[in-house]
This record gives sequence, structure tokens and C-alpha cells, in this order.
Amino acid sequence: MARALYIHWPFCLRKCPYCDFNSHVRDSVDHDLWRDALLADLRHEAALTAHEPLDSIFFGGGTPSLMPPALVESLLRESQRLWTFAPGIEITLEANPSSVEAEKFAALGLAGINRVSLGLQALDDRTLHFLGRLHSVDESLRALEVAQARFARVNVDLIYARPGQTAGQWQAELARALGFGTDHLSLYQLTIEPGTRFATLLREGSLTPLDEDTCADLYAQTQAQTAAAGRPAYEISNHARPGQESRHNLAYWRYQDYAGIGPGAHGRRNGVATTRHRKPENWLEAIANHGHGIAESRPLPPREQASEALLMGLRLAEGIDLAALAARFALNPNDLCDETKAALYARQGLLTRTGAHVAVTPAGMPLLDGLLAELVPAELVAP
Repeated sequence: MARALYIHWPFCLRKCPYCDFNSHVRDSVDHDLWRDALLADLRHEAALTAHEPLDSIFFGGGTPSLMPPALVESLLRESQRLWTFAPGIEITLEANPSSVEAEKFAALGLAGINRVSLGLQALDDRTLHFLGRLHSVDESLRALEVAQARFARVNVDLIYARPGQTAGQWQAELARALGFGTDHLSLYQLTIEPGTRFATLLREGSLTPLDEDTCADLYAQTQAQTAAAGRPAYEISNHARPGQESRHNLAYWRYQDYAGIGPGAHGRRNGVATTRHRKPENWLEAIANHGHGIAESRPLPPREQASEALLMGLRLAEGIDLAALAARFALNPNDLCDETKAALYARQGLLTRTGAHVAVTPAGMPLLDGLLAELVPAELVAP
């Protein structure tokens, strides 16, 4: 049953040099054409999913705040007709904090958006320029003020561990961000992704990332500072006051079913993984020819689903219950985790193990990728 819906808007005004998301720059966008195509993709997906009320909807991108509010409203109205909404549904839209997009916040609130995620990314203009952002700090703070007045819940995105950044600089920047009073922050270390402009600069020797030890120190500082401010990490990069966690993202990390529409959107429903065409023009062509944008639908064997659930669930501070996971996929709990290595890392303070429950500790989170490679048996992830 899909109780979460993801809607992808692929367009941006500029491609940021660190971004490897499915985002595209186009001179113009035919909003009527895109409304009809997204509605067609939505209806196709709804026809294949159980009609449980939706708990959450997330508009991601790209830059969804570039969407006309009337288009957002059309998609929400049709989603409610097709699935119905659970009481207190969380409806999030990612937004750039420009003055032009902030002017839409009132209309977006009336359309049904009740949570926004603002991509501030940094709190000094020089860094914003380095990150390829089009807004200034003053502009982003004005947008944040408008967002906090218009929406019940606001998330702030920041990127840290930037080249040359010191512990003192990050401490001051994060303290300022915590002072904004939002209940949720997404704090991401800068990573150099293949295919990005930053990857090219790194290869050319024009960009020098922070070393791993400094990044680890900044991560530990981030955990301590946010916890002291009442927004502890509930996922490796996400921090919230208790009860203010992102319901939509929790659906991903808890490996619940979700529907995904729009270019490049992924979904999981009834043991089937769906992937939409990435390029906007190819997605539109698929809609015209088939009534949906799906490029691939692939049944997932239970062992692969269990592996994915482990890889996602161990990102969460709450951890995962191996017995419940094994029962869900009709597997033996002993096949889900390397017990010898789990005991070793528990003694080292990198994870906790209580009965069938396993969780990575704050000390283990910076080493998460390596821990997952050790804990999840190779035979579980093998094709």
C-alpha cells in the first residue's frame, strides 16, 4: 500500500555545481502541457496502488517552488480524489529562498502546502556564490520570514564541510541557523558527486575538499550542537525536535511503499520498483505514447527488499528490528546481519544490539557506509 506520494518537478533556473539530482534548465516550460502530463502519470500510478489514505506528499526537484500554485493545487486536488488524505497529512514543497518564489508562498499555502523545505545552503554571500546559488543571504532570510509566517512547518537546508571551512566558522553559522527557530534542519556535508561541475574542478586541481578527519570533526560538532539545541539527529543528516521529523522521508527510511511520478521519480509498491524516464522530453513522450512515464518496473526479490530495508533503516537513530524485518520478508533473522561483526562493533561503541534490535550509535554514524558493508551479509545483497 502506497501511503506516500512523491512528485518530481525537474526544472531549475541554474544547475548548481554540486548537484547530481535530476534537474534541468530550459528556456521555457509549457505549464498546461506539464499539468496534463503529471495528472496522467498520477492517475496511472493510483490505478496500481491500494487506495489507502495518503499520509504525506512531497514536491521535490529541481525547484518545485517554480511551479505555478494553480498547478500544485490541481495535483493536490486530484491526489485527494484518487487516494483521499489521512487526517493531518504532511504536504511538503522544496523551495529556493528567492524573493520571486517567496511571493508565491501565500498562494501555495492556499493550494494545500503545509510544510516547506528552504534551500538556504549557506549564510554568507561568498559561499552562496561558490555554491552557484542565485539568492543572497538577505533575500533568503526574508524568504524564511515569509515562510515561517505562512506555513506550519519549515525545514532549513544547509551544506557544511565546505573547502576551507573551519570549526569556528561552522559553529557560528549553525548557531545562527538554530536561532531561526525552525523545528527541522537538514545538514549535509558537501560531497563531490560524479558528473558535477565540482567533480570537474576537482579533477582539474581547482577545488580542494576538506580532509576526512576535519569532516568527521565537523560532523561530531554538528551532532553535539543540534542535540544541545533540542534538535537531535534522527537520521544521519536530518535533525528535528521530537515529533517534528519529516513524515515523508521516514516513509523512505522505514522502507514503506511510496508512489513516485514525474521525470526520474522512483517508487516502491507491492514489491515492485518503478523508475520514470529521467529526461523531461523522454518522459513527456512516454506519457503521450503510453499514458505514464515509467521506464522500468522491476519485481524485487524478498532478499533484495530486506537488504534495501537494512541499508535505509540503519540510517535512522531508531535503528531496525531484525525479527520484524525477517517476518515481513519471510526470511531467517540470522541471515540479515553478520552477528560476529555486530558484536565486534557493539563492543567498540559503534552500534547497539538489544535482542533483535540494532541501531548505529552517534559514534558509528560517520562510519555508516563502512559499517553497512560489514554488517549486511554479501549473500543478502548479491543478485
